[in-house]
Amino acid sequence: MKATELSISGAWEFVPQQFPDSRGNFLVWYDAGAFSEALGFELSVAQTNHSVSSRGVVRGIHWADVPPGQGKYVYCPQGALLDIVVDLRVGSPTFGQHEVVRLDTVDYRALYLSEGLGHGFVALEDNTVLSYLCSTGYAPKRERIVNVLDPELALPIPADITPNLSERDANGPTLAELRDAGLLPAYDECLRYYASLRADQRG
Repeated sequence: MKATELSISGAWEFVPQQFPDSRGNFLVWYDAGAFSEALGFELSVAQTNHSVSSRGVVRGIHWADVPPGQGKYVYCPQGALLDIVVDLRVGSPTFGQHEVVRLDTVDYRALYLSEGLGHGFVALEDNTVLSYLCSTGYAPKRERIVNVLDPELALPIPADITPNLSERDANGPTLAELRDAGLLPAYDECLRYYASLRADQRG
C-alpha cells in the first residue's frame, strides 16, 4: 500500500495494491501496519459509518471539537465521489485551504483525515457508498459544520451537479462566522493532540 501525505498536513492518501484475476479482484483497503508506519501511531477505531448517496448529494463540511476530535479513514467501495479535506485549524500554514481527491472503484484509494480537519464529499454517481473508520464515536454536542457553499472556501463542486444538501448542512455557518465565534480548532492544540497519540502508543 502506498501512503502519501497531501499538501494539508494530517491528511493522507492510501492507494492499495490490487490483485485482479479471472474471478474478480482482491485488495486491502485498510492496513494497520502501513498506517502506523506512515503516521507513527495506530488508528483507534471506535465506530464505523456507512453512507449511500445519489448523484449530486453533498455531505459536509463536518468536524468534531478537538480534543478529542474525530479522525476519519474513508473509502469508497461503490460508485464515485469527490472527497474534500478542508484545513479548519486556526494558525495552520494551510488554514482555509482544501484538497479534493476522487475516490472510486478504479484505484480504490482511501483518505485519512486527522482531528481538526473538515471533511465532506460530492457523490458523482447514484448509489455511491462511503465507508468511514472513526477514531471516536458520534457525539452531537461536539459535532460542527461549516457551510460547504461558503464562497470563502470556494470548493470545486462540478458545474454539472446541482448540490443536494441536508437542511442542516445547507444552513451551516460560514468559515468567517465560526472564526469570529471562536469555534474553530486551534492548530497548536491539534499538534499537541497528535503528539499525545504517538506518545501514548510508544509508551
